[in-house]
Amino acid sequence: MKIRGIRGWLFVSRNGKRVRIPLAEAMRMCFTLAMAKNSSRRNFLCTAPVAAAAGFALTHSLLSDAQTPVTSTSTPAPVPYQLFSATQLDEAVKSLATKGGNHNLVDQTAGFPNAVVLSTEIAKSAKEFEWHEGHDHIFVILDGATVYELGGTPKNGRNTKPGEWLAPDAEGATKVALKKGDILTIPRGVLHRRSTSGSVTFVLISTFGAIKA
Repeated sequence: MKIRGIRGWLFVSRNGKRVRIPLAEAMRMCFTLAMAKNSSRRNFLCTAPVAAAAGFALTHSLLSDAQTPVTSTSTPAPVPYQLFSATQLDEAVKSLATKGGNHNLVDQTAGFPNAVVLSTEIAKSAKEFEWHEGHDHIFVILDGATVYELGGTPKNGRNTKPGEWLAPDAEGATKVALKKGDILTIPRGVLHRRSTSGSVTFVLISTFGAIKA
């Protein structure tokens, strides 16, 4: 009979057969037999090696577990807050007023699960509808006006990269005119296309991450 203990299990080989027994169960069986009133010397000689092996394997398992490093579960340090003063924002708006463009205020590389962009658009219209699987949009119109086409069913939509889609047209989309002071929310999965005949300045907040059910 061959006996071997490996991290919480006892392997007993006898007459070509191998049996795997949990260490705790092996110890219980051995001590039960040892304490029985009618236990014979033969039973003792048969169970003693098993008990010894079980005890050794259990001790080895406990020592191994004790030496295993504990993974830290401490939460990461919070992302520092950021303040954008009215003066800073006013200067950024003025710098975009003549040519248009984007001024990134916050992006995901800062460890914050949102992106915030200040944009000015002049006589520009998107050629295609777009929609996103992994983030939502919040538009705050600071100045000017623009028109959005929202929702509907995409025609000839295509996947440009993971979670991002484009379509040249959509059936059943709704037009919404936006002006200074308006706020528009576009949940993930909703088609949208913007058309600006004059100029518009807005803050775009994109929120990322899974949505709790």
